[in-house]
Order: sequence, then structure tokens, then C-alpha cells
Amino acid sequence: MATQEQNDLLTQTGPGTKMGALLRRFWIPILLSEELPEPDCPPVRVKVLSERLLAFRDTSGNLGLIDEFCAHRGVSLWFARNEEGGIRCPYHGWKYNTKGECLEVPSEPAESGFCQRIRLTAYPLVEKGGVIWAYMGPPEEQPEFPGFEWLDLPASHVYISKRWQESNYLQAMEGGIDSAHVSFLHSGELHTDKLHAGTKGAQYQRDRMPKFEVVDSSGGLFIGARRNGGENEYYWRVTQWIMPWYTMVPPYGDNALNGHAWVPIDDGNNFAWTFTYHPTRPLTEEEVQTMKAGGGIHTNLIPGTFHPVLNMRNDYGMDRQAQKEGLYYSGIPGIAMQDASLQESMGPIQDRTKENLTSTDNAIIMARQRLRKAAIGLEQGKVPAGLKADAHKVRSASFVLPVGDAFQEKMIDALTALPGVHHTSI
Repeated sequence: MATQEQNDLLTQTGPGTKMGALLRRFWIPILLSEELPEPDCPPVRVKVLSERLLAFRDTSGNLGLIDEFCAHRGVSLWFARNEEGGIRCPYHGWKYNTKGECLEVPSEPAESGFCQRIRLTAYPLVEKGGVIWAYMGPPEEQPEFPGFEWLDLPASHVYISKRWQESNYLQAMEGGIDSAHVSFLHSGELHTDKLHAGTKGAQYQRDRMPKFEVVDSSGGLFIGARRNGGENEYYWRVTQWIMPWYTMVPPYGDNALNGHAWVPIDDGNNFAWTFTYHPTRPLTEEEVQTMKAGGGIHTNLIPGTFHPVLNMRNDYGMDRQAQKEGLYYSGIPGIAMQDASLQESMGPIQDRTKENLTSTDNAIIMARQRLRKAAIGLEQGKVPAGLKADAHKVRSASFVLPVGDAFQEKMIDALTALPGVHHTSI
């Protein structure tokens, strides 16, 4: 159980908040590259950490992320013309470049110097791995760029999606590091979804009383969930949690690896990013089509948006008969929306003063402690963990070990991302 003060610290991420200051020290995935496909294409509204911004690609292909609103009289620059090396407000023609610098104020003589005094907030962007990343912290503290292995894989090995989730980022992220719920909530999908069915891992999930061992890592936590395997052995699923909002889901069989980022839009909404990748082979056409159709841990979206087809306004497609028959344990189809439906049901921000935690929640407790200490420590000048690229060069894994063997000692290589080496999975 958390106090109200602790809950507020963890969940409030806007400008001027402790957690907001911490999260701004990390590179943030904000857009898919396909959202800004070419020079002078339409700009895109971006709301992240409660800041309303505008992203655009100028005539030379340079990327910009600036304040959404014109410095003149507050018009949204989403309506602007993207042309001739900058973005021009349609109201009175004020023009800005990708750095937020004012290029033209047509009503004022150039010699007045008025234009040079105008500047919008702007943040640096980097495009890599099919994703556009922003850094919103102090310029002098800009960290190394993320070192996730999928960023350097061929595009044929990677599939990325994102969806809007109507809840605070923290309750979504906590679902991502909670392996105990898989044996219940996703039990139907484990035996029907094409990317899970038939694997040994799906069979071992029948043990609904996992034991957890959680170990600190350089960038976050190794979260080991242990279930009964064969005679005198345990089945382990090791999830990675990496500061501040990344989770890596343990794999099944030869299926690809999966990861999430839970990025706050504001305190009541987040973007749930999903990265699926295979380190040693291209994804098959069947795998890609399955994910595009909402299989695996991806979901169907309303065309032209990032909002899921199944959502709270249609009760997530709840099917009580399928629930009764066990096709979908919760009655809701699809792993992603099974998670989202329950996380959104907690309200925009979960009231953690009312919860009653158990031993299976140890990873959640430890992640909260790491985030809280990092946010408070930042105020005292302490550098947060997880800023180094090496912190991201890890993998989730699933495997069987003899009873008595510690996963963090026997399988440390399996938890390290090694280029060209197949991941460890059963």
C-alpha cells in the first residue's frame, strides 16, 4: 500500500513535478517514423508528459519538435503550412524553424530585430529504428542514445506498434512486470493465439502459483517468475524492467522477443508502445500479418488513429459466453486489450492507498521504490540509473533449470543481448 503522497509523486509527470523531471532525463519514443513520412508533410500534434507540442519534417528532411502554439496570439501550429524550410502560422504568417527560432514576422520590418527576439520551446529529435525519439531534459544533461538491440536490426526483423491507453502510465507499466496474471488473464490466448499456442512455455503456465525472485540490474530489475516444470526442475520466465518505463516480455518457443514502453501523454493517458523483434531472422509474413490483425501482444486500431477498436465505450467486446467457456478468461479477446481493459478499469490514476499487495507484487514494489528514489535523488544531484546505452542491452528469457539453481547465476548470458545470437526460450 502506498501513501497518497507517494502515489502522487509516482504518477504526476507534468512540468515542475519530481517524476516529470526524472522522465525528461531519458530519450522518449514519441512518433513512428511513418507519421512524418516525407519533407514538408503535414505536422503532427504530440502531447507528452502533459506538454502540447508539434512535430514536423521540414523541406530538407530535418525533424523539429516545438511548442504547438504560435508566440503571436496562441494559434495552434497544427494548422500551419509546412513549406520552404519552416512552418508558417496561417493566421498572420509568423514562421518557425525546427529549432523553434522565428524566421519571419511579415508585419514587422526586418531591421527592427523583433523576429530575433521570438523563440518557441524546442526539443532535439533523433530518428532510429523506425521511431522518432525526443529528449526533453536539460541540454547539458543529454544522455547516451538508447542501446536496445532492435534499433540496429534490419527492418525485416522488427515490427512496432503503439496504441492510446486511457490510464496513467504507472498502472500500465506495472501490468507489464506482473508475470503472475498471465496464468489467469491470458490463459485462453496461450492455447489459441498463433504466437503462443503449442509452446512448452504455454503449457507450464498452468501452474498458477509462481514464486518470484527479483534482482537489481544496472538499469532496473531482473524479475524471475518460477513455476513447476518437470521432475526436479523449474520453469523460469525472466522479465526485464528498465528505467523508467520499459518492460521486456519473456518469449515462447522460436517466437520473437517483445518489449513495451509506457509513455505518459498526460497523467490520465499513455501511449503503449510494443516492439516485436527477432535477433537472428526476419519475421515471417504470417507473424507480421498476425500482429497486424491484433495477434500476439498487438491490437487492432480504429483506422487513422491510435485508439483501439475495443475500448471502454464498447466494453472491450466483452463476450460473457466466451468467458464462461474459457475461450477468453476475462471474456475479452486479445492479450493487449485484456491487459488494457483491467488497467483502465482502475480509473485514470489508480488509488494505491487502497491496495493489498502480496509476494507476487515484489517486482512492482521494487520498481516503485527505484522510481521514487531516482526522482528524489535527482533533486539532490544524483544521476539516475538506466541512462547508459549498456543498460538496454539485455533480453528477457524463458528456460528450465534444476531445482536449487539460481537463474541470475546460471543464466546471466541468456539475459544479455549478444548480436547474432539466438535468444533463450522454450
